[in-house]
Amino acid sequence: MSNERQRYDSRGRTRRKNAPPKKRKRIAFSIGMGIDLPFLIILLVLLVTGLIMMFSASYAVAYYNQGDSFFFLKRQLIFAVIGFVLMMGISYIDYHSLHHLCYVFLGLSYLALFLVLLLPPVNNVHRWIGVGGYGIQASEFSKFAIVLFLAHWGSLYYDKMSTIKYGVVPALAVFVSTAVLLVLEPHYSGIVIILLLTVVMLYLAGINTKWLAVAGVAVVIAFLIAWVTGLLSYAMTRMEGWGQALEYTTEKMWQTTWQTRNSLYAIGSGGLFGLGLGNSRQKYGYLPEPQNDFIFAVVCEELGLVGAIVILIIFAALVYRGVKIALKAPDRFGKLLGIGLISQIGIQVILNIFVITDWLPNTGISLPFFSYGGSSLVVLMAQMGVILSISRHSNIEKA
Repeated sequence: MSNERQRYDSRGRTRRKNAPPKKRKRIAFSIGMGIDLPFLIILLVLLVTGLIMMFSASYAVAYYNQGDSFFFLKRQLIFAVIGFVLMMGISYIDYHSLHHLCYVFLGLSYLALFLVLLLPPVNNVHRWIGVGGYGIQASEFSKFAIVLFLAHWGSLYYDKMSTIKYGVVPALAVFVSTAVLLVLEPHYSGIVIILLLTVVMLYLAGINTKWLAVAGVAVVIAFLIAWVTGLLSYAMTRMEGWGQALEYTTEKMWQTTWQTRNSLYAIGSGGLFGLGLGNSRQKYGYLPEPQNDFIFAVVCEELGLVGAIVILIIFAALVYRGVKIALKAPDRFGKLLGIGLISQIGIQVILNIFVITDWLPNTGISLPFFSYGGSSLVVLMAQMGVILSISRHSNIEKA
């Protein structure tokens, strides 16, 4: 515990408790002295590519529904600029200060999840807080808050994480309370992502793996109980037709699988090299809301298998570099926080690909930096700012 309460100088080296911090010149992009340039470049490549593909996927539906082909692009550009400024600002804040703010962020996440339940539903679900014509999705903030809390807790009680009191009870209390609020929205894909993030964080924090096995059994039992009692009625409607998108059974099922089927059509028609940027056919009324969760199907159709693989390689490079930065952090808190935040990117990319290819039910999981959504983009960029802050202290040149 005492190691986590040590003070660090600007290079991440420990210093005496009462010693004043050494002043140094801020160098924005130098490795070791500033933010990690390779990570920033990869991130910006993904952001720009995502904006281009989001516009390509959305201009037809934007013109048809809004009378403006640039409707979604203009709004996403606003969020991208806000997110970039926020990311750069956060990168200059010492990430150790988040140690003291973890409970504040966790409390705010609960407040946001509770507030959406009091607001009018949108498409029969309570997920967004309306602000000036824009919607803020509360669950996006919860992902960050839980990763931050578990990084804080795991770093303070690393030697005790194998016990029930310190390793199981706190994590279970936070996850279950968050999951209950998400069930009331309902938002089951958010629960899945937060569950996977919790498992990753607990494993990295040193929890005994037997408790993870017990938790897995408990989750299965809870799922069966919720299924039998009808609490999963919304989720079960999403699971109808899973794996049957290309099979005609009944007219109702054929309509249910419409989005997933057209996603598969888009992926298949793209072939090896694609139809060309902007030349997707499925986005013209066949694939509902192509700018959202199924945007990667349009990517496959326009850029082909080769283009899709290149984008996935760039995502993998971002995750790899983020993990590398985190592993070189000067303390356990930085390691846990960095890996937890970058893991969210990897988890969402994998789940999104599984959904558009019908390997998972259509559960509404967005593709980071590509899918349209302001709150998701801004929160993700802010989280990348935390990783850049960690990179200022990481001994990355020896990686």
